[in-house]
Amino acid sequence: MADETPAQNPPMAAAAPPPTSATVTDSDSPAVLEKQDPSPTSHVPAVSVSVTESVSTNIAEKEEQAPPPEPAALEPDSSDKGSGKEELPPMPPPQAVESESEPPAVTEAPKEENPPAPAAETVVISESESHQPPAPPQQEVVTESESLAAMMEKEETGAPAEPTASGTTTTTTTTTTTTTSGQEEVATAVEEKKVPQNLGSFKEESNKEADLSDSERKALEELKQLVREAIDSNFFNSESKSVENPEEEKKQESKEVSIWGISLLKDERSDVILLKFLRARDFKAKDAFVMIKNTIRWRKEFGIDELLDEDLGDDMEKVVFMHGQDKEGHPVCYNVYGEFQNKELYQKAFSDEEKRMKFLRWRIQLLEKSIRKLDFSPGGVSTIFQVSDLKNSPGPGKKELRLATKQALQVLQDNYPEFVAKQVFINVPWWYLAFYTMISPFMTQRTKSKFVIALPSKSAETLFKYIPPEQVPIQYGGLSVDYCDCNPEFSDADPATEMTVKPGTKQTVEITIFEKCILVWEIRVVGWEVSYGAEFVPDAKDSYAVIIQKPTKMTAKDEPVVSQSFKVGELGKVLLTVDNPTSKKKKLLYRFKVKPFCD
Repeated sequence: MADETPAQNPPMAAAAPPPTSATVTDSDSPAVLEKQDPSPTSHVPAVSVSVTESVSTNIAEKEEQAPPPEPAALEPDSSDKGSGKEELPPMPPPQAVESESEPPAVTEAPKEENPPAPAAETVVISESESHQPPAPPQQEVVTESESLAAMMEKEETGAPAEPTASGTTTTTTTTTTTTTSGQEEVATAVEEKKVPQNLGSFKEESNKEADLSDSERKALEELKQLVREAIDSNFFNSESKSVENPEEEKKQESKEVSIWGISLLKDERSDVILLKFLRARDFKAKDAFVMIKNTIRWRKEFGIDELLDEDLGDDMEKVVFMHGQDKEGHPVCYNVYGEFQNKELYQKAFSDEEKRMKFLRWRIQLLEKSIRKLDFSPGGVSTIFQVSDLKNSPGPGKKELRLATKQALQVLQDNYPEFVAKQVFINVPWWYLAFYTMISPFMTQRTKSKFVIALPSKSAETLFKYIPPEQVPIQYGGLSVDYCDCNPEFSDADPATEMTVKPGTKQTVEITIFEKCILVWEIRVVGWEVSYGAEFVPDAKDSYAVIIQKPTKMTAKDEPVVSQSFKVGELGKVLLTVDNPTSKKKKLLYRFKVKPFCD
C-alpha cells in the first residue's frame, strides 16, 4: 500500500479561463503560486485567493487591557514547535527489528516546525523553496513502557495543511504570525508535548510481477503449479463435497475454481489473488496452498454463492456502510459500533448463536459485494480502507459482542487475506486498550501493523490524513452528505481546501474577484466554537463594504457546514474570517465555485 501522505486538493473556480503560467507546489510549507507576466494573448483568472493569519480579536483585546509582562517572565516562543510522536496503537509489539512481512507498529519521529515570525512580519515561501519535497519521516520502534493512564491522556497533533490551487483559481498563501501572551504559548507547548501521533508502518506492496523479488516470483510460480495440479485432479471439488448431499455434489463436473468471482489461473487477476494468500503466509507456497484449499472449502460450506442473492434485510445498514474513497482510491468502509447502544438492535444481532450467525452472514454478504467491485488487475485497487467508529460502543464487557467479534475476526483472517489497506479506529475510548489486548492474539502482526488509533478530539483530523475532506461523511467532520432530491452546489467530486487555525489566532480567506460573477462557497470548522463572518470589500474607493454575514459565534450544535453565495456586481474581495479565541487548534475546510453572472 502506498504511504498515506495527505495531498491537499484545491478549490475549483468554474467558468473562468486558466492562468497563463501557474505552478502548484506540494510540500510541508504553505504552497505558493507565482504567476509570470502574461503574454498579450493570455487571459486574466476569475479569482485569486490569499490566506492571512493574525492574532485573535479576543486575545488582542485582553492584551490591550493587561499590563505588559516583566521581561523576566517571558518564555521562549515554542507554540509552533513539533509535539512529538504520532498517535500509537495501544499495544505495539515489543520487537525491535522490522521484517518485510510483519513490520511492527511505528511512529513518526518528532519534527520541529519553524518558530513563528515576530509580530507584523510577513513570511512568503518562494516557488523554488516550495518545490523541494518534504523529507521522509524517521521511524522509531514503539515500546510498551508507557502506562495505561499515560496512553489515555495523549492526543494527536497534525501539521497545518497547505492550500493549493489549480484550474482557474490562482492561490497565493501569505501567512502573518503574531504572538500571544507568554503563558498561553507555554500552555500550548506543554499540551502538544502530551500528544502522540500515529502513522501506520504498513506499506502496500505492488502486485506487478516485474516488481516482485526473485524469491517472491519463485514462490508465486510454485503456488501456481500446486493450484494447477489441484484443479487438473479436481482436488478442490472433491475436498469440498458435502456428506449430507452427495448426489448434488456429483453433478459438479466442472474443474474451474473461482474465488470472489475470478477464476484461478485464468489471467493476471488470479495472480493478484494468489499473492494475497502468499503474503498472508510469508511467501511460503505450501502454506499458502493449504490456506487456499481451506478457503475454497469454507466458501462452499458457508454458501457464499447463494449468500450474494440472499435477502437479509436492511436493519444493519447504519452499522456498516461503504462511503467514498481514500486518497489512494481505496473504497472506504465505516463500522459504527455505537449503533449497538440500541438494545433492540443489539438483541437482534447478538442475543443467541443463531442471530450471531445471521449477523455474520450479513456482514460477509456486504464484504463480498464490496470485493466484487474491486479491480484485481496488477496495477488496480484490490483492498478496502476500514474505519471503525467506537463512539458509544457497548464495549468488550458485553459477552455476546465479544463472542461475535472473535468469530468474525477468525473468519475474516482465515478466508479474506490482505483485503485491509488500513484500519483506522476513531473516537477511541479508554476501554479499547484492554479490548485490544484481548483480541490481539487472534490477529497476525501484519494485520496489527495496519492499525491507526485516534482519540475523539483528533478523529476528524486523522481521517483527513488518509481521506479527502470532501469524501468524509459530514458526521465525521467532512463535507460529504447523501444527496437525494436536492440539487446541491457541491458534490464529493469538488475538492476542498484544508487548513489549521492555531489557538488565539484569526484566519482570513481572501478571494479576489476579477470579473462579475456569482461566488458560491461552503465553509466548516470541525467542532466550531469559533466566530465566523463574511463580507465583500469592493475595489472602488467610493463604495462601501457589504456584510454578507456578521461575525457570529458558531457552536458545535449549529449546522456543521455553512453554505453561502454572493452576487458580485463589481470587482473586489470576499473575506471569509474565522476567529479562534480558544486554546485548541481548529481544522478549517472550505471550497468555492464561480458561476456566471446574471442580471
